[in-house]
Amino acid sequence: MFAFAVAAVFLLLFGAGVLRDRRRFRNAVYLGLATTFLGAGLLAAIEDAPPGIAGTVLILLLLVVALGPVALAALLCANGVKMIRKEGRRPANLLALLAGLGMFGVMALAAVAVVTHSRLLGAAVLTLLLLLGYVSFLFLCFVGYAALYRRMPVRREADYVVVLGAGLLGGRRVSPLLASRLERGRQVYEGLAERRGPDATATATAEPDPQDPGAAKARTPLPPLLVTSGGQGADEELPESHAMADYLVDRGFPADRILREDRSRTTEENLRFSKALMDAERPDAECVIVTNDFHAFRAALLARRTGVNGQVVGSPTAAYYWPTATIREFAAVFLTYRRVNLAICGALLLLGALAFVAAL
Repeated sequence: MFAFAVAAVFLLLFGAGVLRDRRRFRNAVYLGLATTFLGAGLLAAIEDAPPGIAGTVLILLLLVVALGPVALAALLCANGVKMIRKEGRRPANLLALLAGLGMFGVMALAAVAVVTHSRLLGAAVLTLLLLLGYVSFLFLCFVGYAALYRRMPVRREADYVVVLGAGLLGGRRVSPLLASRLERGRQVYEGLAERRGPDATATATAEPDPQDPGAAKARTPLPPLLVTSGGQGADEELPESHAMADYLVDRGFPADRILREDRSRTTEENLRFSKALMDAERPDAECVIVTNDFHAFRAALLARRTGVNGQVVGSPTAAYYWPTATIREFAAVFLTYRRVNLAICGALLLLGALAFVAAL
């Protein structure tokens, strides 16, 4: 019962956190802790289950614990090889392969410690497992809540749609990844424009009567604008935002409804500079931010950090791209909260050092 009670507390904290602001990483941790204690409570309750059911569940759990890491490591290695073949050997594309090889390395080290009965090696493996356990828990929190965040409803009213940039092919062409964002941005824009009605454009330039204080409030809402956000990289012939805008205009999107943010080099700058553009036109405006689905939750965290009044929606991404991209996104979030994370990792290392000394 204690585990269920603790799970309920964390679930309440999770619900309150989402209602207050869904763009917080603590919501992911609350959800992870609630799930962990719920699982612990259910596991403890197995003792009261009929012998046949209890035995089957325990066998399945043992199989998951024993074979799960091996299967996961193998899948990561296979995906890493596929990622390299399709996207090249850039360091960022090696993450899935390195993660899989690292898992095999830890398993091999643990096997050596068991076979040799080395207390020192056992203490080192224990320390490594503590660190990996903490990082793995945060990773599962991140993946689980990111999946939930992407399914939360998008606001039905907003003044802007901000499409975040990505690298250009050959220095000037929109990549399939970026095209996916732009098509999703167009879809969101059209939904917002349709809800505001056909008269919105006509009243966009109408001046309110200065003699009527309530005239501005009574006017039809202004039509939304779409912001293409992305500067020019060292290997690019033009700013990403210009290529993005040209892509949309060539496919029939109205050019006068596009704003180009062409100074940013990072996601945080995308959001910060886009906010400056939006505030200059319509202070305190609400927006919907569009990126790829694997990037949505981290973009939401950065939107909150930069003071952007908007939620994030994701566009589809090729399945093979997901593992490496997700690992990269998690690493960036982990480093964003590096003070807390490094402090906890330091404490775990200290525990490991004490175990190492005790083994001498």
